[in-house]
Amino acid sequence: MPSQNLHFRFVPMSREHAEELCNWRYEAPFDLYGWSDYHVMEAEGIEFGDADIRSQQYMAVLDQNGQMIGFVQLFPLLGVTRLGLGLRPDRCGQGLGAAFARATAEQALKRAPQDEIDLEVLTWNVRAIRAYQKAGFHIADTYVRPTPTGEAEFHCMVFAAAD
Repeated sequence: MPSQNLHFRFVPMSREHAEELCNWRYEAPFDLYGWSDYHVMEAEGIEFGDADIRSQQYMAVLDQNGQMIGFVQLFPLLGVTRLGLGLRPDRCGQGLGAAFARATAEQALKRAPQDEIDLEVLTWNVRAIRAYQKAGFHIADTYVRPTPTGEAEFHCMVFAAAD
């Protein structure tokens, strides 16, 4: 299905959406984007395993048939909304990324129109970087920061709504 015809519906992430998201499995090297077991996340109160964080920051993204095809996190920083986003593994690599990223940025602007919208992406993830650039993001900074598996190099990309 061409991305321009895809309808994204952003809804509050339910516990059921969160459990489904934790079952998504990506092929290497994208497997590092997978989530832990939902019950562990819930027990530890981390990310969308915490009901308050889930309701304040996370949304499920549904297609026109009501199927969850993605998720977003709208993480508030001072004057900035940092995006976290992901497509369901079977929807990756189909040319949907740019439309999905742009719709996510526009959703963030609806919530906090005064904020700058940015995201972080691993510098080796060329597929995502291209999609984000097509969506209106540009690389504003590059840096190394810690991750759960060691230090890694990231680009910070900023959304330019006029693009």
